[in-house]
Amino acid sequence: MTRLPFSRLFSLASRQLLRDARSGELRVLFFALLVAVAASTAIGYFSARLNDGMMLRASEFLGADLLLSGSAPARQEQIDSGKQAGLEHARVVEFSSVIAGDENIQLASIKAGDDAYPLRGQLKSAAEPYGAEEVGDGPRPGEAWAEARLFAALDLKPGDSIEVGAKTLRLSRVLTYLPDEAGDFYSLNPHVLIHLDDLAATGVVQPGSRVRYREQWRGDAEALATYRDAVTPGLEPHQRLEDARDGSRQVGGALGRAERYLNLASLAAVLLAGVAVALSAARFAARRFDASALMRCLGLSRNQALGLFSLQLAILGLAASLTGALLGWFGQYALFYLLQGLLPAEVPPGDAWPAIAGMATGLVALAGFGLPPLAALGRVPPLRVLRRDLLPVPASSWLVYGAALLALGVIMWRLSLDLQLTFALLGGGLLAAALLGGLLLLGLQGLRRLLAGATLPWRLGLGQLLRHPLAAAGQSLAFGLIILAMALIALLRGELLDTWQDQLPEDAPNHFALNVLPTEKDAFAARLAELSPHPAPLYPVVPGRLIMINGEPVRQLVTKESRGERAIQRDLSLTWAADLPADNRLTAGSWWSAAPASDLPGVSVESELAESLQLTLGDRLTFTVGGLNREVQVTNLREVDWNSFQPNFYMIFEPGTLQDLPVTYLTSFHLPANQERELVELSRAFPAVTLLQVEALLAQLRSILAQVTVAIEFVLLFVLAAGLAVLFAGLQATLDERIRQGALLRALGAERALMQKARRTEFGLLGAASGVLAALGCELISFLLYRYAFDLQWSPHPWLLLLPLIGALLVGSAGVLGTRRALNASPLTVLREG
Repeated sequence: MTRLPFSRLFSLASRQLLRDARSGELRVLFFALLVAVAASTAIGYFSARLNDGMMLRASEFLGADLLLSGSAPARQEQIDSGKQAGLEHARVVEFSSVIAGDENIQLASIKAGDDAYPLRGQLKSAAEPYGAEEVGDGPRPGEAWAEARLFAALDLKPGDSIEVGAKTLRLSRVLTYLPDEAGDFYSLNPHVLIHLDDLAATGVVQPGSRVRYREQWRGDAEALATYRDAVTPGLEPHQRLEDARDGSRQVGGALGRAERYLNLASLAAVLLAGVAVALSAARFAARRFDASALMRCLGLSRNQALGLFSLQLAILGLAASLTGALLGWFGQYALFYLLQGLLPAEVPPGDAWPAIAGMATGLVALAGFGLPPLAALGRVPPLRVLRRDLLPVPASSWLVYGAALLALGVIMWRLSLDLQLTFALLGGGLLAAALLGGLLLLGLQGLRRLLAGATLPWRLGLGQLLRHPLAAAGQSLAFGLIILAMALIALLRGELLDTWQDQLPEDAPNHFALNVLPTEKDAFAARLAELSPHPAPLYPVVPGRLIMINGEPVRQLVTKESRGERAIQRDLSLTWAADLPADNRLTAGSWWSAAPASDLPGVSVESELAESLQLTLGDRLTFTVGGLNREVQVTNLREVDWNSFQPNFYMIFEPGTLQDLPVTYLTSFHLPANQERELVELSRAFPAVTLLQVEALLAQLRSILAQVTVAIEFVLLFVLAAGLAVLFAGLQATLDERIRQGALLRALGAERALMQKARRTEFGLLGAASGVLAALGCELISFLLYRYAFDLQWSPHPWLLLLPLIGALLVGSAGVLGTRRALNASPLTVLREG
């Protein structure tokens, strides 16, 4: 045996690869890998940078990138850790205080901020109540800004003075917008903004005062992660860290769903490219059986022969991956340029990770789909040089399919980062392939009976499919995967996004009304009915805190890392209702009307909070409400749609439980943008009512929807390119046999028109079968996605019935074009070579 050093083996592999560069399977293989890496890289960059940009916008609702809040000042070492990490810092102190006018008093929410506040977003104010809004820095020491409703409640005007504790401040401007106000829906009092330097002089903040200290931080992701890791272990029980996702459930949910849509769309392109790699690698191996046998005769060992061809694939894979990563890098810049009017103004630059991950995706696809067919080259017997009918022992089916499935799972996990979504797609795809492949084989057997009475073009076309039924079924599944992926992307672009947008309609509530007094309830409801077509009901609200579960203090039962920890650190807005709210769904137990009689009043708990607090039906909860303790029993659990912008509650009590306590009312309503004057009149008529606008949050969510829609359309280009790669890889896989068959038929007198009809019949039927498989598979996968991944209502899609016709046209046209060589090759030359 000849033992070639690695350098010689690498040189030989490079020369052979250059010599064969023009072969069809290498070009398709290179193109398929190029598409896979370019799609993964471009979408990786786009998704990461767009997500960072949207997170910057979402962080405006916190006023910072990261927030350390607590009921006591942060320790000095916690402040020093952030500054050492290179973060920008701002300090805000929030508390409630009574503001006195000449004749009236008003409880207000005071926010004292330093010169750096806010770190994200901008403060907005006006020179007079309901005047033109301007952007600018906050009040200077000695000044205060207040919301218009405080001016109305105390009959004040700009330039007047107010007393905050022991400090007299001049009302210099009207406060119209606080960036971090949106996360505080249940602040019942008008806001007043003062400078932090005036806080000590007010004398309001004393030991035991109810105060919230907020340390705001801004910086790059790495510095923020360093700071988070440094301070998290030492957080006090009253402290918590939160970012934009924690600060707004609506924004966090929208960002999370946007990532899932983008990754799912890019997944289709990468998987299609993987199928093209598998088909091209199989033909690459089959066409090198003779070369492998010759190498074995010249003294190469089995391992060296296998290594020679593996090196060729590795060189090709690296070249395609590098080129694809570069193309993907340029592609994301092109997309950002096209969408510059829609995207956030500030989009952080991307790092090298998406390009590395994209190249890794291509190489994993090559290893999983390409190496199993290549393994046969090491087992080609040297005697094949004399007997071309000798074939290598085929690789174990477990090896071939196991490697492909492993590569598929790794790629899907890497793109989706969601095990539930990965298993839904992988399981749905495998189930669809098994069921539909079996149905296709049965269908081909049924066609065999009809072949006898068919015309000659039909017999030739169907004969090609029936001669190799397993190959035909595999080819149809591959083509069906192309059509399925395109249909799935169309489904994403259309119905899924439309379903999401339907959950956020144009007339979604954009105002919350809080602190509606019982004496004004009926009058306010009547006035609201005149302004808004579909206002939400007026819900009674009583602030209360959960203190015990089954007789044990709640702080001993809830871990600091759980979501329930935040719920026990503050007063919850408690309500009662006779009927289940429209956007809520029972997940356990029954509503009051159907619940069995009990000694204790019932309470309905939001299901995610119940899971965090480990609550079950029948558990006894004790709340402190208005200085009194109330014990209730968990009667049912509810699933809440937090994206509805309707008033939602963690706890809903059985009627009759809290009616004897002081109560205010809460509602939400939609007001068109051209009715600002009506809103001003409503505020003046009910000065005690807090009107909170959430139009900025709605606008941001709709912007995210628009961005995702355009991004998925962009990914569709990669899906189409990958689909073409699969199509031509499938045609290349059978091209040699078609050329020999065509030469033999022409030598026997077959006319060119007859052979063209046979080709159209074969590929048209194959495309129609692929369309049927794609329609069935798309319905199955969409059901799994709707039901288990996106939690949406599924219904059949009649438009998928067009897929067989689309498949017949697409595959038929491509098949006729891709097999032109079978008609144009000289019969004499082909038969001599055979």
